[in-house]
Amino acid sequence: PPAHSHSDWIGPPDQLSRLRPIIFYVPPDESALERRLREARQEAQASNQRFWAQHNLAFLQEKEEFIYSRLKAKGLESRDESGRKATLNAEEMSDFYKDFLRKNFKKHLQYNRDWYKHNFRITFLMGQVALVRALRWLRWRKKNAKQ
Repeated sequence: PPAHSHSDWIGPPDQLSRLRPIIFYVPPDESALERRLREARQEAQASNQRFWAQHNLAFLQEKEEFIYSRLKAKGLESRDESGRKATLNAEEMSDFYKDFLRKNFKKHLQYNRDWYKHNFRITFLMGQVALVRALRWLRWRKKNAKQ
């Protein structure tokens, strides 16, 4: 982001995770509490990026292996006569999707728990930051009203 920017920047989707990375703005007068909030957000983003990159990579690899094994069982090649990649029908693929979700159920459950923990922490810190800013604004307003 340009040096004069005063906001977070969101990048294009990551190739593996498909999530958009965020470059967080760091204000020059960032308080310790605001820094904790930003770092919690960065930690949550990094955790999400890692999980979805690993998950999507495993999904693509297992999907290719499934398609190859089903085509081989049918006596077909991975490419048809015109050179296009051979595919399976939706019903056959539904077997793969169902099995993949079943095998990864515990991973998804753990990811959801971690996601909620990150978000509760971020929400709590956001509340603290908002309260501190409101009190700072009220003190400033009270001080200026006396003058």
